[in-house]
Amino acid sequence: MATEKSTSTCMSTPAEMAQIGEDVGVYKATKKQRYSFISAIPAGAFIALAFIFYTTTQTGSAGAPWGLTKLVGGLVFSLGVIMVVVCGSELFTSSTMTLVARASGRITTYQMIRNWIVVYCGNFVGAIFIVTVVWLAGQTMAANGQWGLTILNTAQHKIHHTWVEAFSLGILCNIMVCIAIWMAYAGKTLTDKAFIMMLPIGLFVASGFEHSVANMFMIPLGIITAHFSAPEFWQAIGLNPEQYADLDIYHFVVKNLIPVTLGNIVGGGVCIALYQWYSSKLH
Repeated sequence: MATEKSTSTCMSTPAEMAQIGEDVGVYKATKKQRYSFISAIPAGAFIALAFIFYTTTQTGSAGAPWGLTKLVGGLVFSLGVIMVVVCGSELFTSSTMTLVARASGRITTYQMIRNWIVVYCGNFVGAIFIVTVVWLAGQTMAANGQWGLTILNTAQHKIHHTWVEAFSLGILCNIMVCIAIWMAYAGKTLTDKAFIMMLPIGLFVASGFEHSVANMFMIPLGIITAHFSAPEFWQAIGLNPEQYADLDIYHFVVKNLIPVTLGNIVGGGVCIALYQWYSSKLH
Protein backbone atom coordinates (compact mmCIF):
# COMPACT_ATOMS: atom_id res chain seq x y z
CA MET A 1 0.00 0.00 0.00
CA ALA A 2 2.88 2.35 0.76
CA THR A 3 4.22 1.87 -2.76
CA GLU A 4 0.80 2.57 -4.36
CA LYS A 5 0.40 5.71 -2.29
CA SER A 6 3.85 6.94 -3.26
CA THR A 7 3.17 6.30 -6.94
CA SER A 8 -0.14 8.11 -6.74
CA THR A 9 1.54 11.08 -5.08
CA CYS A 10 4.25 11.31 -7.73
CA MET A 11 2.03 10.85 -10.78
CA SER A 12 -1.46 9.94 -11.85
CA THR A 13 -2.15 6.29 -12.68
CA PRO A 14 -3.11 5.26 -16.24
CA ALA A 15 -6.74 4.94 -15.11
CA GLU A 16 -6.64 8.42 -13.58
CA MET A 17 -5.05 9.79 -16.76
CA ALA A 18 -7.87 8.29 -18.82
CA GLN A 19 -10.43 9.90 -16.52
CA ILE A 20 -8.66 13.25 -16.80
CA GLY A 21 -8.66 12.92 -20.58
CA GLU A 22 -12.38 12.16 -20.60
CA ASP A 23 -13.21 15.04 -18.24
CA VAL A 24 -11.11 17.48 -20.27
CA GLY A 25 -12.95 16.43 -23.42
CA VAL A 26 -16.32 16.99 -21.78
CA TYR A 27 -15.25 20.42 -20.54
CA LYS A 28 -13.97 21.52 -23.94
CA ALA A 29 -17.02 20.34 -25.87
CA THR A 30 -19.71 21.60 -23.50
CA LYS A 31 -18.47 25.05 -22.51
CA LYS A 32 -19.58 28.12 -24.48
CA GLN A 33 -17.73 27.82 -27.76
CA ARG A 34 -16.95 31.51 -28.02
CA TYR A 35 -14.62 30.89 -25.08
CA SER A 36 -13.04 28.01 -26.97
CA PHE A 37 -12.48 30.30 -29.95
CA ILE A 38 -10.88 32.97 -27.78
CA SER A 39 -8.71 30.33 -26.11
CA ALA A 40 -7.69 28.85 -29.47
CA ILE A 41 -6.25 32.09 -30.86
CA PRO A 42 -3.21 32.18 -28.53
CA ALA A 43 -2.64 28.46 -29.12
CA GLY A 44 -2.26 29.09 -32.85
CA ALA A 45 0.06 31.99 -32.05
CA PHE A 46 2.14 29.91 -29.62
CA ILE A 47 2.70 27.20 -32.23
CA ALA A 48 3.62 29.86 -34.80
CA LEU A 49 6.11 31.41 -32.39
CA ALA A 50 7.63 27.99 -31.81
CA PHE A 51 8.06 27.59 -35.57
CA ILE A 52 9.86 30.95 -35.62
CA PHE A 53 12.25 29.54 -33.02
CA TYR A 54 12.66 26.38 -35.12
CA THR A 55 13.36 28.41 -38.27
CA THR A 56 16.03 30.44 -36.51
CA THR A 57 17.87 27.31 -35.38
CA GLN A 58 17.80 25.84 -38.90
CA THR A 59 19.08 28.97 -40.62
CA GLY A 60 22.77 28.90 -41.46
CA SER A 61 23.17 25.30 -40.32
CA ALA A 62 24.21 23.84 -43.68
CA GLY A 63 27.56 22.62 -42.37
CA ALA A 64 26.16 20.96 -39.22
CA PRO A 65 25.12 17.29 -38.97
CA TRP A 66 21.55 16.98 -40.27
CA GLY A 67 20.25 14.89 -37.39
CA LEU A 68 21.69 17.10 -34.66
CA THR A 69 20.35 20.22 -36.37
CA LYS A 70 16.87 18.71 -36.51
CA LEU A 71 17.14 17.61 -32.88
CA VAL A 72 17.83 21.18 -31.80
CA GLY A 73 14.93 22.42 -33.92
CA GLY A 74 12.59 19.84 -32.45
CA LEU A 75 13.51 20.59 -28.86
CA VAL A 76 13.07 24.35 -29.23
CA PHE A 77 9.73 23.82 -31.00
CA SER A 78 8.42 21.98 -27.92
CA LEU A 79 8.17 25.41 -26.29
CA GLY A 80 5.02 25.99 -28.34
CA VAL A 81 3.11 23.02 -26.92
CA ILE A 82 4.42 23.76 -23.42
CA MET A 83 2.99 27.30 -23.68
CA VAL A 84 -0.34 25.90 -24.89
CA VAL A 85 -0.62 23.50 -21.93
CA VAL A 86 0.63 25.88 -19.25
CA CYS A 87 -1.60 28.74 -20.42
CA GLY A 88 -4.66 26.53 -20.83
CA SER A 89 -5.11 27.35 -24.51
CA GLU A 90 -6.99 25.09 -26.93
CA LEU A 91 -5.05 23.46 -29.75
CA PHE A 92 -6.89 21.57 -32.48
CA THR A 93 -4.46 18.66 -32.56
CA SER A 94 -4.95 17.93 -28.86
CA SER A 95 -8.67 18.73 -29.05
CA THR A 96 -9.04 15.64 -31.26
CA MET A 97 -8.81 13.72 -27.99
CA THR A 98 -12.37 14.82 -27.13
CA LEU A 99 -13.18 11.63 -29.04
CA VAL A 100 -12.93 9.79 -25.69
CA ALA A 101 -15.69 11.95 -24.23
CA ARG A 102 -17.83 11.03 -27.23
CA ALA A 103 -16.98 7.34 -26.86
CA SER A 104 -18.04 7.48 -23.20
CA GLY A 105 -21.38 8.99 -24.22
CA ARG A 106 -20.86 12.17 -22.22
CA ILE A 107 -20.97 14.47 -25.27
CA THR A 108 -22.69 14.27 -28.65
CA THR A 109 -21.05 14.00 -32.06
CA TYR A 110 -22.31 17.49 -32.82
CA GLN A 111 -20.66 18.93 -29.70
CA MET A 112 -17.38 17.22 -30.53
CA ILE A 113 -17.22 18.33 -34.16
CA ARG A 114 -18.41 21.85 -33.28
CA ASN A 115 -15.52 22.16 -30.84
CA TRP A 116 -13.04 20.90 -33.43
CA ILE A 117 -14.22 23.47 -35.99
CA VAL A 118 -14.24 26.37 -33.52
CA VAL A 119 -10.77 25.56 -32.20
CA TYR A 120 -9.40 24.98 -35.70
CA CYS A 121 -10.63 28.41 -36.82
CA GLY A 122 -9.27 30.08 -33.69
CA ASN A 123 -5.87 28.44 -34.21
CA PHE A 124 -5.84 29.71 -37.80
CA VAL A 125 -6.54 33.28 -36.66
CA GLY A 126 -3.69 33.10 -34.16
CA ALA A 127 -1.26 31.66 -36.70
CA ILE A 128 -2.12 34.26 -39.35
CA PHE A 129 -1.73 37.03 -36.80
CA ILE A 130 1.87 35.95 -36.21
CA VAL A 131 2.43 35.60 -39.97
CA THR A 132 1.31 39.21 -40.38
CA VAL A 133 3.48 40.55 -37.57
CA VAL A 134 6.56 38.61 -38.73
CA TRP A 135 6.10 39.90 -42.27
CA LEU A 136 5.64 43.50 -41.17
CA ALA A 137 8.70 43.17 -38.93
CA GLY A 138 10.86 42.26 -41.94
CA GLN A 139 12.00 39.06 -40.23
CA THR A 140 12.42 37.24 -43.54
CA MET A 141 15.47 39.42 -44.23
CA ALA A 142 17.25 38.18 -41.11
CA ALA A 143 20.69 36.64 -41.71
CA ASN A 144 20.83 38.47 -45.06
CA GLY A 145 17.65 36.76 -46.26
CA GLN A 146 18.67 33.25 -45.22
CA TRP A 147 15.92 33.16 -42.58
CA GLY A 148 13.33 33.80 -45.28
CA LEU A 149 14.98 31.19 -47.49
CA THR A 150 14.52 28.63 -44.72
CA ILE A 151 10.83 29.52 -44.64
CA LEU A 152 10.55 29.15 -48.42
CA ASN A 153 12.29 25.78 -48.56
CA THR A 154 10.40 24.36 -45.59
CA ALA A 155 7.03 25.54 -46.92
CA GLN A 156 7.72 24.26 -50.42
CA HIS A 157 8.77 20.86 -49.09
CA LYS A 158 5.46 20.57 -47.25
CA ILE A 159 3.30 21.05 -50.36
CA HIS A 160 5.09 18.34 -52.34
CA HIS A 161 4.12 15.29 -50.32
CA THR A 162 1.67 12.94 -52.02
CA TRP A 163 -1.79 12.94 -50.43
CA VAL A 164 -1.06 9.58 -48.74
CA GLU A 165 2.29 10.82 -47.48
CA ALA A 166 0.76 14.00 -46.03
CA PHE A 167 -2.05 11.99 -44.39
CA SER A 168 0.40 9.48 -42.92
CA LEU A 169 2.76 12.20 -41.69
CA GLY A 170 -0.25 13.84 -40.04
CA ILE A 171 -1.03 10.58 -38.22
CA LEU A 172 2.55 10.23 -37.01
CA CYS A 173 2.69 13.85 -35.88
CA ASN A 174 -0.42 13.73 -33.74
CA ILE A 175 0.49 10.40 -32.23
CA MET A 176 3.45 12.22 -30.73
CA VAL A 177 1.63 15.44 -29.86
CA CYS A 178 -1.20 13.63 -28.12
CA ILE A 179 1.03 11.15 -26.30
CA ALA A 180 2.88 14.22 -25.00
CA ILE A 181 -0.40 15.75 -23.78
CA TRP A 182 -1.63 12.41 -22.42
CA MET A 183 1.58 11.86 -20.45
CA ALA A 184 1.31 15.43 -19.13
CA TYR A 185 -1.97 14.34 -17.50
CA ALA A 186 0.19 12.19 -15.21
CA GLY A 187 2.25 15.15 -14.00
CA LYS A 188 1.65 16.80 -10.66
CA THR A 189 3.87 19.84 -11.15
CA LEU A 190 4.63 22.37 -13.86
CA THR A 191 8.12 20.91 -14.26
CA ASP A 192 6.71 17.39 -14.71
CA LYS A 193 4.34 18.47 -17.42
CA ALA A 194 6.84 20.61 -19.33
CA PHE A 195 9.68 18.08 -19.21
CA ILE A 196 7.64 15.05 -20.25
CA MET A 197 6.41 16.82 -23.40
CA MET A 198 9.79 17.87 -24.77
CA LEU A 199 11.02 14.66 -26.38
CA PRO A 200 7.71 13.52 -27.98
CA ILE A 201 7.31 16.97 -29.56
CA GLY A 202 10.98 17.02 -30.48
CA LEU A 203 10.58 13.64 -32.18
CA PHE A 204 7.75 14.75 -34.44
CA VAL A 205 9.43 18.00 -35.46
CA ALA A 206 12.90 16.55 -35.97
CA SER A 207 11.46 13.72 -38.07
CA GLY A 208 9.48 16.07 -40.33
CA PHE A 209 5.99 14.92 -39.38
CA GLU A 210 3.11 17.23 -40.33
CA HIS A 211 1.15 19.38 -37.86
CA SER A 212 -1.86 21.19 -39.30
CA VAL A 213 -1.68 24.20 -36.98
CA ALA A 214 2.07 24.65 -37.46
CA ASN A 215 1.46 24.59 -41.21
CA MET A 216 -1.11 27.38 -40.81
CA PHE A 217 1.90 29.55 -40.03
CA MET A 218 4.72 28.11 -42.11
CA ILE A 219 3.03 27.75 -45.49
CA PRO A 220 1.14 31.09 -45.52
CA LEU A 221 4.38 32.84 -44.56
CA GLY A 222 6.07 30.95 -47.39
CA ILE A 223 3.34 32.08 -49.81
CA ILE A 224 3.70 35.72 -48.79
CA THR A 225 7.49 35.55 -48.95
CA ALA A 226 7.38 33.98 -52.41
CA HIS A 227 4.94 36.46 -53.93
CA PHE A 228 5.50 39.74 -52.10
CA SER A 229 9.19 39.95 -51.24
CA ALA A 230 11.13 42.94 -52.51
CA PRO A 231 13.81 42.50 -55.21
CA GLU A 232 16.43 43.05 -52.50
CA PHE A 233 15.39 39.81 -50.84
CA TRP A 234 15.84 37.76 -54.02
CA GLN A 235 19.17 39.45 -54.70
CA ALA A 236 20.35 38.63 -51.18
CA ILE A 237 19.58 34.92 -51.51
CA GLY A 238 20.58 34.73 -55.17
CA LEU A 239 17.44 32.96 -56.36
CA ASN A 240 14.54 33.60 -58.74
CA PRO A 241 10.99 33.94 -57.32
CA GLU A 242 9.72 31.68 -60.11
CA GLN A 243 11.32 28.75 -58.28
CA TYR A 244 8.66 29.16 -55.59
CA ALA A 245 5.68 29.94 -57.84
CA ASP A 246 3.93 26.75 -56.65
CA LEU A 247 3.61 28.19 -53.16
CA ASP A 248 -0.05 29.16 -53.41
CA ILE A 249 -3.35 28.71 -51.60
CA TYR A 250 -4.39 25.70 -53.70
CA HIS A 251 -1.28 23.71 -52.86
CA PHE A 252 -1.50 24.80 -49.23
CA VAL A 253 -5.09 23.68 -48.71
CA VAL A 254 -5.46 20.71 -51.05
CA LYS A 255 -1.97 19.20 -51.01
CA ASN A 256 -1.22 19.77 -47.34
CA LEU A 257 -3.83 21.16 -44.96
CA ILE A 258 -6.70 18.78 -45.76
CA PRO A 259 -4.78 15.47 -45.67
CA VAL A 260 -2.65 16.57 -42.71
CA THR A 261 -5.72 17.63 -40.72
CA LEU A 262 -7.43 14.29 -41.36
CA GLY A 263 -4.25 12.46 -40.40
CA ASN A 264 -4.01 14.50 -37.20
CA ILE A 265 -7.54 13.43 -36.26
CA VAL A 266 -6.72 9.76 -36.76
CA GLY A 267 -3.35 9.96 -35.02
CA GLY A 268 -4.47 11.88 -31.96
CA GLY A 269 -8.12 10.94 -31.60
CA VAL A 270 -7.96 7.26 -32.52
CA CYS A 271 -4.39 5.99 -32.16
CA ILE A 272 -3.72 7.69 -28.82
CA ALA A 273 -6.83 8.97 -27.06
CA LEU A 274 -9.31 6.21 -27.86
CA TYR A 275 -6.72 3.45 -27.53
CA GLN A 276 -5.32 4.70 -24.21
CA TRP A 277 -8.79 5.36 -22.82
CA TYR A 278 -10.10 1.94 -23.82
CA SER A 279 -7.01 0.06 -22.62
CA SER A 280 -7.31 1.76 -19.22
CA LYS A 281 -10.77 0.21 -18.88
CA LEU A 282 -9.23 -3.25 -19.15
CA HIS A 283 -7.20 -2.91 -15.95
